[in-house]
Amino acid sequence: MVLPQLLKTSVLCILSLSFVACKGDLNKTEKNTKTDRSAKPPNIILIVADDQGWGDLSSSGNTNIETPNIDAIGTYGASFENFYVQPVCSPTRAEILTGKYFPRTGVYSTSSGGERIDFEETTLAEILKKSGYKTAAYGKWHNGMQPPYHPNSQGFDDFYGFASGHWGNYFSPMLEHNGEIVKGTGFLVDDLTDHGLNFIETNKQDPFFLYLPYNTPHSPMQVPDEYWNRFTKKELSLYSDDKTNEDIDFTKAALAMVENIDYNVGRITAKLRKLYLDDDTIVIYLTDNGPNSFRWNGGMRGKKGSTDEGGVRSPLYIQWTDAIHPGKKVPQLASAIDILPTITSMLNISTDKTKPIDGKDLSPLLFKDAPSWEDRPIFNHWNGHTSVRTQDYRLDNENRLYDIRKDRGQTNDISKRFPKLVDSLIKAKENWLTEVNPSTSETDDRPFTLGHPDFQFTQLPARDAIAHGNIKRSNKYPNDTFLTNWKSKKDSITWDIEVLADGQFEVQLFYTSPEKNIGSIIELGMGNSKIATKISVAHDPPLRGAENDRIRRMESYTKDFKPMKLGTMILKKGRGTLTLKALEVTGDEVADVRLLLFKRIN
Repeated sequence: MVLPQLLKTSVLCILSLSFVACKGDLNKTEKNTKTDRSAKPPNIILIVADDQGWGDLSSSGNTNIETPNIDAIGTYGASFENFYVQPVCSPTRAEILTGKYFPRTGVYSTSSGGERIDFEETTLAEILKKSGYKTAAYGKWHNGMQPPYHPNSQGFDDFYGFASGHWGNYFSPMLEHNGEIVKGTGFLVDDLTDHGLNFIETNKQDPFFLYLPYNTPHSPMQVPDEYWNRFTKKELSLYSDDKTNEDIDFTKAALAMVENIDYNVGRITAKLRKLYLDDDTIVIYLTDNGPNSFRWNGGMRGKKGSTDEGGVRSPLYIQWTDAIHPGKKVPQLASAIDILPTITSMLNISTDKTKPIDGKDLSPLLFKDAPSWEDRPIFNHWNGHTSVRTQDYRLDNENRLYDIRKDRGQTNDISKRFPKLVDSLIKAKENWLTEVNPSTSETDDRPFTLGHPDFQFTQLPARDAIAHGNIKRSNKYPNDTFLTNWKSKKDSITWDIEVLADGQFEVQLFYTSPEKNIGSIIELGMGNSKIATKISVAHDPPLRGAENDRIRRMESYTKDFKPMKLGTMILKKGRGTLTLKALEVTGDEVADVRLLLFKRIN
C-alpha cells in the first residue's frame, strides 16, 4: 500500500530532475500513508531521563561522555534546538502527559500530594488507550500514587516502578507492580528496560505506547561498577562555568549514569530492529529539567530548579524511520506541552474532547521544509519565579532581557535598549500567571484517596503522613522517607483520607523493629472502624544505600521493610483522618514505619 505511492512520487521527482524539491512531498506522502487508520498505526516509545541536563550528551558537544544510542535518535530523526521543559520533575511530567501548563493540572510541588495531576485531566495514555493502544509505564511516575492519581488509573494498562519523586536505592529495591509491592531485580534502569523489552515483545502485533520515565541521573548517585569505572580516573575536558561550585565526583557519577541510560536506549532500539518494528515506531527522547549539579551545560546560566536557560532547556529527539528526514534540525521554539498534540496529530487522533490544551502540534516542523510557523511565548515557572522565552529572547524572573540568539549564557542584559519589548513580555507574564493561577499547599484541599472501587491496592506511604509527638521523619526530603522515634502512646501517625467507596480491606504495615522492642500493640483507626494487633516478629535490617552511593547523598537512606498483617478493616465512603497509634509500648520504641498497603477484598 505504501510502496506504489512512494514509487510514483519518486519517479515524478526523478523525471523532473528535482528530487530535492520533491523531498518534502515524499516525506508528506510517507507520513500520510503511515498514519492511514486502515493500517496498523505506529507504536510510540517515549523516554524521559530524570535530572539529565541538555549538556549531558555527546551530541550536545560534551566531550566528557559518549552517548551514541541517544544521539542516534536525533541523527536518524529530528532534533529540536530550542526545546524547553520546566525546572523540576513533576511539572514537566504533567505537561508531557496533558499538553497543558502544569499549574492548570493541579501540580505545584514535587511531594506530599502537590505532585498529583488532577484525575479529571485526560492524559496521553488515556487518549491512546481509547484509540486501541496497549499502554505501559515503567519507571518514576511522580504524578500521584493513590488511584485515581495512580498511573493505572491514568491510562496505563501496566505500571512497574515507583510513583514517588525519588527513591532511596537503585539496586533490587522495593518497587510496585500495578499497586502491589514487589522487589526489583538488579540495577533499576536495567530492570525498567527489561520490562520495556518484554512489553514490546508481547505487543509486537498491536499498536503500543511505552512510556519509560527513567529515574537517573537523579540522586542518590548509584551506578554499576562498569560505568563508574570509566570515569574514576578520567580527566574531564569540559567543566561548569561555575567551576568553583562543581563537585567533580558528582559530575562523573551523573555522566556514568547517563552512559548507562544510553546503553539501555540502545537495547530498546536494537529490539525494534530485531522485531522489524523500527519503521513502525516513533521514538522520542527528552529530559525533565536541567542538570542536578553544576557541570558543563553549554555555558547556559542556571541548573535544576532555575527558570533560566540552563534549568529548562532539554534535548528533544524524535525518530520515525522513513517518515522524518534524518538529521533534520528544528530551530523553532517548542515545549513539553507540545508532546501530546504532536503525537496525537501524527497518529490522526482527535483531541477535541481534551481541549483546551496549551501545546501546539509540532508535526509541520517535522514533515515540511519551510512551514508557516507563528512565534509564541513559552513560560517557565517554579517556586514563585517565572520567565518568558520567545523565539529570540528570554525575559528572566527579574525582568532582565537577553538575546538568546547571541547570548545563551544570559550575560548581557539588554532590557534598557528594548523597553517596549520588555513591557510586552512583563504583561504576558502577568496575564499568564493570572490565567493559570498556580496552586500552593495552602490552597490545595485534595485529601489522599483510599479504596477506589476499580483498583485493588492503595498505598499510603510515610511520605504522605503527618507525624505527631516524638515521631520524626528520617529525612527532610520526604519522598523515600520512613517514620521513626515512635516512643509513646501519645505519639501517632495520621493521613488525611477520603475513602472513595465503601469496602472491606486487608491492611498490611511495612515496618522494622528490633528484638528488644517486640510486643507493642498498635491500632489503626478511622472513625468507628478500628483494628489492633501486636508486633510479634522482630525485623531489624541495617540502613541501605551508602554501600552503593558514589557520592554522599542528601536523601534518606532506606531499609528492607517487612510486611505485617494488621487485620481486616471496614471503611465507609467519606473523608476523615486515618490514625496509627500504640495502645501498649514495649521497649524503647514501637517500630519504624514505611507504608500501609490496603487491599480491597469485596
